[in-house]
Amino acid sequence: MKRLTILGATGSIGQSTLDIVALHPDRYRIYALTANASDREMERLCRRFNPAFAVMRNDDSAHKLQQAIADLSTEVLSGEAGLTAVAAAAEVDIVVAAIVGSVGLMPTLAAVRAGKRVLLANKESLVMAGALFMDEVRRHNAELLPVDSEHNAIFQCLPAGSIGSGIAGKGVRKIVLTGSGGPFRDLDLEAFDDVTPEQACAHPNWDMGPKISVDSATMMNKGLELIEACWLFDVDHHDVEILLHRQSIIHSMVSYNDGSVIAQLGNPDMRTPIANALAWPERIESGVEPLNLLQVSQLDFTLADDLRYPCLALARQAWQQGGDSMAVLNAANEVAVANFLDRKIRFTEIPGLINEVMERTSTGSAADLAAILDADASARRLASELVKARV
Repeated sequence: MKRLTILGATGSIGQSTLDIVALHPDRYRIYALTANASDREMERLCRRFNPAFAVMRNDDSAHKLQQAIADLSTEVLSGEAGLTAVAAAAEVDIVVAAIVGSVGLMPTLAAVRAGKRVLLANKESLVMAGALFMDEVRRHNAELLPVDSEHNAIFQCLPAGSIGSGIAGKGVRKIVLTGSGGPFRDLDLEAFDDVTPEQACAHPNWDMGPKISVDSATMMNKGLELIEACWLFDVDHHDVEILLHRQSIIHSMVSYNDGSVIAQLGNPDMRTPIANALAWPERIESGVEPLNLLQVSQLDFTLADDLRYPCLALARQAWQQGGDSMAVLNAANEVAVANFLDRKIRFTEIPGLINEVMERTSTGSAADLAAILDADASARRLASELVKARV
């Protein structure tokens, strides 16, 4: 029986993980669930899974939840201290890091430092603090397994033991990261100025939260995934090719020197990579319908257009600059996306705002967590000031 803490239980990754847990009550038990402010949804989950702990990000939501589940044995905690406590608890075997955004960094690091099996869906942890994060994984003998469908696919296609060890001597020519292209892959560029948050969140293939959906529309998600892949598999950005694949059937591929290309295929459902990481090296039922190849009429691939997706170039630029540039990129993007969702800036202003923040920020050190968090905070302040100046 493995005990789980799910960081971000009310999001799409958290919900998918709980679906799998419900299929395997003999294998998994929930130790702790965490959420941002969705106290009503957390009440429902607590009543269903009866965790030892539930954590809300703020005291008000925690108080509401505590009142709602007073009849249960679940203890309610709040804030970053609560998140890190349930991530590092001795009783926990597996931590699912599914908090969206930079707020997931500290509790995910806490899980790593406690030597847990960490199922990583919070790509910002690696984007912001990749070198430090991977050093901590090695230092504390944590087991890091990717949950993002693309990185999990790469993990499955590479030789065993490739996390953090590079591709040298393994016959690998290139890693191929696939992306659907989002909801605007066929939209006339002239129409981008009029894109609404509702349109940007209407992904054609995946059911995701608003922030990730907008990142998919700008393809910044693929830029962040590029950086994540570089840290996870210890490769340079030149070793990673990005292809648009509108069907989202092939989740990524690895090209080998002998001409072989190994691909991981499956229906676009996050329960597949989550189940793979939960049970690895075993394979368990995920609840996902098997891929019917007879119904797959064709598989299309095209190169990503930098004119349509300028955020891809910004991500490669941040990787090349190194240091805290990736933390700056991520912070500026989070502020830009939040302001787009609040209708304070246009969709086409997102990459421009990120670029301006990067241009006006000198590259600093990412040698320690304090420097990374300082760069993150400074970039957020600058991005917010630039938004105010535009409104």
